[in-house]
Amino acid sequence: MGGPFQSGGEMPVAGARERYMIPEGAKLRLEEIDQNEKELFSEGGKDERQTHFDQLRDELQGLQKLLYAEDKRRVLVVIQAMDTGGKDGCVKHVFSQVDPQGITVKSFKKPTEAELARDFLWRIHQHVPRNGKITVFNRSHYEDIIAVRVKEIYGEKTWKRRYQHVLDFERMLAEEGTVMVKIFLHISKDEQKKRLQARLENPEKYWKFNPDDLKDRKQWKQFMSAYEELIERTSTAHAPWYVIPSNRKWYRNLCVARIMVDTLKELKMSYPIPDWDPKEIVIDDEESGASSFNEKD
Repeated sequence: MGGPFQSGGEMPVAGARERYMIPEGAKLRLEEIDQNEKELFSEGGKDERQTHFDQLRDELQGLQKLLYAEDKRRVLVVIQAMDTGGKDGCVKHVFSQVDPQGITVKSFKKPTEAELARDFLWRIHQHVPRNGKITVFNRSHYEDIIAVRVKEIYGEKTWKRRYQHVLDFERMLAEEGTVMVKIFLHISKDEQKKRLQARLENPEKYWKFNPDDLKDRKQWKQFMSAYEELIERTSTAHAPWYVIPSNRKWYRNLCVARIMVDTLKELKMSYPIPDWDPKEIVIDDEESGASSFNEKD
């Protein structure tokens, strides 16, 4: 596998896309990726990495404004992870500086009766972004393959055919102008135990603990195997997957922020050119006055 084992780059986490992208057709072995890795930011203390992270968030904020102003493209970010993998925290920290008018975060829970009565992509498609917007999916249509497969909600025939449905769906989105970034936050089973235990020891975090998470934990190997196949089969040139080592929350955030900044920069966006001359505009000083063009002889 090429992506996760290429050499690092300059700070702050330059080269995150190259290192953590899973190329189309590549084989993936999640057990070979160190969840504690900090390869692209191996030096520097807490203050330094916070400075770099703030810089990346400022860049992301500016690029989002440009995306919104240009109003030609839209960006869909898909975030998947095991329970306690850091989906909420990643979204909260990475996108905290983005103008709320330009971003939507959609979390997908267990399907409702109304959703189950329709095709599995129905509830997804209505939430994809419009022009000028970033939409972040906290969990996504991939739950309808992963969860269905591991928990045996439906038979093998159902989840296997959904691969092609997802590939067709994402190709359609890409061809219609949607830029996709798919991120798998990769934590270890030991790290998950620590995070679950922390929730049990803090009354303010009881609400985040779901006993059903322990059932999924017992199927850790099955989930990892399912994710490996899913990422291998659905990482494409137009909708790539990135597997981010996520035991270190600060490193996870830096990498995701870097990937977002580099992805948006690659779009080479520009502000719209007005069909009027700003130099010709005069703002009237009178209360009852109105803006007008400056009349020249």
